[in-house]
Amino acid sequence: MLLRMTDINKFYNGNQVLSHVSLTVEDHDRIGLVGVNGCGKSTLLRILTEQELPDHLVEGDGEIARSAKTSIGYLEQMGGLDRESTVWEEMRSVFRPLLETQERMHQLEEAMQSGDMAGAEEYHRLQTWFENNGGYQIDVKIRTVLNGMGFTQETYSRIISGFSGGEKTRLAIARLLLEEPNLLILDEPTNHLDFKTVMWLEDYLKDYQGALLLVSHDRYFLDRLCTSVCEIERGRLTRYKGNYTTFTQLKEAAVARQWKEYEMQQKEIAKLEDYVARNLTRASTAKSAQSRVKQLEKMERIEKPLVSRKQARVEFTYEMDPPQEVLKVQDVDISVGEGTERKTLLPDVSFEVRRGEKWGIIGDNGIGKSTLLKILQNKLPHQGKVRWTSNVKISYFEQESTNLHPTKSVMQEIHDRVPSWTDLEVRNLLGQVRLTGENVFKPVGVLSGGERAKVCFAVMMLEHGNVLILDEPTNHLDIAMKEVIEEAMQSFAGTLLFVSHDRYLLDKVADHILELKADGATTYQGGFSKWLEAQQKQPEPEETPAERSAADKEKPAEKPAYRSKKQRAQQAKMRADLRSLEQQLDKMQEELDTLTAELTDEAVCSDYQLMQEKCQRMEELRVQMDETMEQMILLEDELG
Repeated sequence: MLLRMTDINKFYNGNQVLSHVSLTVEDHDRIGLVGVNGCGKSTLLRILTEQELPDHLVEGDGEIARSAKTSIGYLEQMGGLDRESTVWEEMRSVFRPLLETQERMHQLEEAMQSGDMAGAEEYHRLQTWFENNGGYQIDVKIRTVLNGMGFTQETYSRIISGFSGGEKTRLAIARLLLEEPNLLILDEPTNHLDFKTVMWLEDYLKDYQGALLLVSHDRYFLDRLCTSVCEIERGRLTRYKGNYTTFTQLKEAAVARQWKEYEMQQKEIAKLEDYVARNLTRASTAKSAQSRVKQLEKMERIEKPLVSRKQARVEFTYEMDPPQEVLKVQDVDISVGEGTERKTLLPDVSFEVRRGEKWGIIGDNGIGKSTLLKILQNKLPHQGKVRWTSNVKISYFEQESTNLHPTKSVMQEIHDRVPSWTDLEVRNLLGQVRLTGENVFKPVGVLSGGERAKVCFAVMMLEHGNVLILDEPTNHLDIAMKEVIEEAMQSFAGTLLFVSHDRYLLDKVADHILELKADGATTYQGGFSKWLEAQQKQPEPEETPAERSAADKEKPAEKPAYRSKKQRAQQAKMRADLRSLEQQLDKMQEELDTLTAELTDEAVCSDYQLMQEKCQRMEELRVQMDETMEQMILLEDELG
């Protein structure tokens, strides 16, 4: 057991946020923590990490017990970093005890080289501890994690304060991974991460030796990593075995069972109460009625199941179908800027969309996905052809919500689009997307990202487009609202083109994937899982064999089916070099171990010259080992 929370309660302004919450975290647990925005997830984490204290209702409640071995690492957005350090300094600071030990070893080496052998035993002890705790692997670990989190060697010397918020979050994750606490708590770790980095992080965490507690709206992430899911609902925490998909199934079954048991008991109670009401005052049946009164008093009442907050109801409809061939994009360039500053991100993008298809558009940040959506609507200048068929009506969800006026109230935004509607009709529409109460009178500019998105969905329902173009529609939404939008997109009978990093959404909704990369655009049949399967098989683009052949020549290691004889020979030589380096490293390690043992030998300690030679040789070996490992990493990267 790493940690146990028992009967935790928390109040804010008289409202109970957490009610009798208990949670035990064991070694190697993989726990996902979910719930709607504002349900108390962050509060629970702050209590768990001792940033806040629980409220006590009775003596003995609100206890948090930790084992002596428990170390907790907690990801706070852009927190925990020394902003004036360089990236490399910040990552090395994780290993301060090891680095201090290494410095002490160097001091002892210098003393022994000068003839002072008093520290030989201490040196041997420190050297053993340093090696057993991975002291010689520090730089390799740092490079592995930084590379996985998307930081190239050119960034190592940059000052952290100069990075963006998203980059700082990635650095905070990298630091935590290097610290290796036995309980790692990550709050929305996949924010600001692209597909490549998220998948690397998932693979890294799957092999993580400690326990994980993950708060995330990324359902795909929770599915891949979690073995149990804890949901906070109405202040109460319920734990379910399995990943996120299993949790949704178990919860649905549990709620159905609770309702059935509750309704059966309510029928029994109503039956008993009716009998008592009819027979209690009659002498002949009063005794029988009294027995039923006692039965009611002794009955252990089943609480009415918690009813989830009323779900949003989003439905996209349209009136007229376009022809089968909806869109043809031919040799379109994705470019940004104007005049001499104009830069082409991606040339010659071509694809065709048929009526009813649902296209998910993916690619690295900055590759031009949002720009492409604007080009498709002729909002930006471009080369090539974008041809829409007749009877197409587009409804557009823009990530930045620029179609909304920041100074208008939510009510006014809708009224301006349907002036004939009454306030009641407007409020009914807004109620469908769960914008209620005083929120409808707020200026759009002060709304949260999720609230602005809901206004945009309400506007789209008014527009009745038969083609929906959406740019990151599930950003800023909690899981409950994501599922509502996902269902609306699935059930939409028209055509969809949407940009998203939400892999769960891409898998459930998309029947085609358009991937944008620096070397071109590629189309795939199916959702995200099909795209991922294709990446693992490293397929060749069928649509452009000439481009595929050119790419093979440039990247032979990634496309073995097209390697030339010379390229195969080069790879064979690299593999041979890698084996040779591994053998050299083993020999150097053996020699280092032998020298370390010899330092405690009395004959060596008494011979100043011999001692100096052995210490010097040990230092040379360590330098050579570091260089050899660097070469091995480079070769492994080239071989893929």
